[in-house]
Amino acid sequence: MKKKLLTFGSYVLVAVLASVLTLASTGGIAAGSSKLAQLEDLILERFIAGADQTELEDAAAAAMVAATGDRWSYYIPADEYETYQEQMANAYVGVGITILASEDQTGFQIMEVTPNSPAEEAGIQADDVLIAVEGEDVTQADSEQVRNLVRGEEGTFVSLTVLRGGEELTLSVERRQIETAVAVGRMLDDTTGLVTISNFDSRCADETIAAIEDLLAQGAQKLIFDVRNNPGGYSDELVKVLDYLLPEGDLFRTERYDGQEHVDRSDAEYLDVPMAVLVNGDSYSAAEFFAAALQEYDAAIVVGTQTCGKGYFQVTYQLEDGSAVALSIGKYFTPNGISLIDVGVTPDVEVEVDEDTALEIYYNRLDPQEDPQIQAARDALE
Repeated sequence: MKKKLLTFGSYVLVAVLASVLTLASTGGIAAGSSKLAQLEDLILERFIAGADQTELEDAAAAAMVAATGDRWSYYIPADEYETYQEQMANAYVGVGITILASEDQTGFQIMEVTPNSPAEEAGIQADDVLIAVEGEDVTQADSEQVRNLVRGEEGTFVSLTVLRGGEELTLSVERRQIETAVAVGRMLDDTTGLVTISNFDSRCADETIAAIEDLLAQGAQKLIFDVRNNPGGYSDELVKVLDYLLPEGDLFRTERYDGQEHVDRSDAEYLDVPMAVLVNGDSYSAAEFFAAALQEYDAAIVVGTQTCGKGYFQVTYQLEDGSAVALSIGKYFTPNGISLIDVGVTPDVEVEVDEDTALEIYYNRLDPQEDPQIQAARDALE
């Protein structure tokens, strides 16, 4: 019994000493400041190894947003905000290549070269393997590091070394302002047109409608819309496209955090041709609601695989230090008032593809004649 009492007493002594040390260590911390501010002050003032304030605040901000449990809200560090804006604008200063790290770590395979881009003009080709930028080996770098090396001021040149058929080629490529094509149309046969919509960000509606009208002028009597791997975008771009395609009625419903509700409607004019929409598990947000609206109006057959199921919309708020947060502030619904949260759009015709085929589709490298989902859509329209 005595031994137990002594042991207990030692625990109390340790606890008292720890409390004294804890209380003593808080001297100099501003009273009334938040827990995060207190912790930041402690780390910056007393952490033995030193700490970077920007890194601390970025990590704390990202963790705070993540703690909401909402996978659609995200934090954007100040040094990434310009890239974020470029993405939303579908325009950037660069050379016009899309890269993928090689599985054997021998470099970065060039998956796609933007038509009429500086890279195409300089002779860069799809399937070249990028191994050096400005003479610096990039075979062990990550994609973000390579992107930062290739990017630079408009009008300057960058030296890219690629492997082609076992031969090294070093090419000088100008950095220029590049507008990414948002919607591209092509005829699949004499009567069927395909419109591939990459996202619903800036210029989506204008480019999509222009592509449709060009295909109709070429004799298209049926249309297939491809929104596979489409991450979504602005609701007003979505509504403009739906208004062009669908008859009078509700198009898109939103409900904000403060209770405000809004319904976008279509006018009576619409496009009366047979249509199909291609979707997959990487069709998000506006892409899903595009397919859902056409499906609910019986205006199109949906082909592919179940979509993601995103039903919140975000607004981006920039903070004083130049960083930003894209925060979910409301929900959106289909024309029939249905939420797609964690459900998504169920295809009328389900067509699975293997991993290799999915990758070829993602990088726009698969001929439509060999694309099982496009062919299934064509068969459905017959």
